[in-house]
Amino acid sequence: MKRKKVPLRTCIVCHKTLSKKEMIRVVRTPEGVVELDPTGKKNGRGAYICGRTEGFERARKTRAFERALKVQLTPEDYERLREQFEQIAPRYAGFTCGGETQDENRDEA
Repeated sequence: MKRKKVPLRTCIVCHKTLSKKEMIRVVRTPEGVVELDPTGKKNGRGAYICGRTEGFERARKTRAFERALKVQLTPEDYERLREQFEQIAPRYAGFTCGGETQDENRDEA
């Protein structure tokens, strides 16, 4: 039986390639609203970020969201995104930017 191809995406901050399920999608909807898309199915221009809080902060500092989504974000937009990010980030806590789980990293130490 043929193996199913796993969709890969690149983090806009660290530029590591991970499977789509290991990433958090940020989307600019057709109405111009920027929000997190945990389902990965919302309409609009999307960008992917790994689930690390440091990555989110770095994206904010470097304006990576604005470049990737081609939109201007206000401090209120970032605060709303941060709240959404903090709610769903624990689902992605087992993954690191290298694509390894934290358990695998412990085994190496």
